[in-house]
This record gives sequence, C-alpha cells and structure tokens, in this order.
Amino acid sequence: MTEPVPRDNTLQCPVGELQCLWLDELSQLRDKVAALSELVITDELTGLFNYRFLIRSINQELERAHRVGQGFALAILDFDNFKRLNDTHGHEFGNQVLRAAGTYIRKSLRQLDVPCRFGGEEFVIVLPGTSLREAVVLGERLREGIAAIRLVSDGQRVDLSVSIGIDYCGPADHLTADQAIARADKYLLQAKASGKNQVCHAPLSERAAGTTKDERDALLESFSARRR
Repeated sequence: MTEPVPRDNTLQCPVGELQCLWLDELSQLRDKVAALSELVITDELTGLFNYRFLIRSINQELERAHRVGQGFALAILDFDNFKRLNDTHGHEFGNQVLRAAGTYIRKSLRQLDVPCRFGGEEFVIVLPGTSLREAVVLGERLREGIAAIRLVSDGQRVDLSVSIGIDYCGPADHLTADQAIARADKYLLQAKASGKNQVCHAPLSERAAGTTKDERDALLESFSARRR
C-alpha cells in the first residue's frame, strides 16, 4: 500500500516564480482566514467556544452515543445573583468575572472537553465519555474553584458562587441538542431553587456507571442487529 505524501504547508508562488511579490500578501491572507475561522466558534469575552459550536458538539456526541455506545455528560453553570453583582460593581467588573471564570474553566478541563459560553452568565460544558458520577465530581470541583477566585472591587474582595446542573446522555436517549440542554437545565433550576451555590444532577443510582439497564439492552440489541 502506497504511503500518503505529506502535505507541504509552505506557501509557494501560484505561478511558480522564484521571486514572488505576492507571498507576503498570501501569508497574511491565510493568517486572516485562520483568525476568522477561530472567531466563528469562539466567544470573544471569555475565550470559550460559543453557542454555535456548543450545538455542533452536542450533536456529534449524540451521534457518537448512538453509533458506538459512548455516552457523555452535560453540565450547565450559572453565576448566582449576577444582576446584583453588575448593579453593585458595574458591568465591566461583571465582564472581569466572566473572563476569570472562563480562564479557570478552560484550565480545569481535559483537552477533549468542550467548554462554551451559553449566553450571559451561563456556561455549558460537554464532557465526552464521562459518567454522571465523574461529572458530578468535576462539577463540585468547579463550584469550589470559582468560589475561590479572588476579584477585588473598591478595595474589597467580591464573593462569587455558581449553581450547576448536570445530566448524562446515553445510547438509549433519543434527543436533540436543545432537549439535552433542557434536561441539564432542569437540574440547574433545581440548584437555584434549593438555595444556590450547589450542584444538582440526575439520580446517581441509575446513571452512576454511565449507562442504564435500558441503555445496555439497547446496545446489545444494536450489536446483535449488526451481526445478522
């Protein structure tokens, strides 16, 4: 079998001239295209992925769950009393909070995880191949870590807290991306209603191992069908 020839990414003159006057311009154009491609999927304030990329990532994980049986967890984080924080300390301080949280979240995750800004003060994290129990442990770590961020306004430290909702999507779940988000959001609302600054999640008794009995049965049926 013939080995593929490696692609040479070095810019070359489009008309084959040794002394090309356009290479610098072509190089700048390529850099601009790369920068624009990054902007399409990135939230400018936090540096995390944006809503468009979030939906794409959830759809990919839903497809992976059905195709190979690998589920994933979804976590939604929302700052507590963020409007009061903005009203008291100003919107620029609120932006500082979101930037600091985005940096902390990004540094706290694996490379394959997908942290996104969902809108306003909400963040959604897609956790591929992660069981509910593992996601809950991560959620508690993120909650504690964000509470430990030290930001100062008018010479005083401002206390921060987030509420977090977590759910697990497996092979037996037939959902759209919006439905998957809505399920995790239900637990976020539960965390808010229960006093804030906490993690609420789907029952661990069924989903702690990452798959339920129904999901395992669905996988076995799928594998059996492939072998017929």
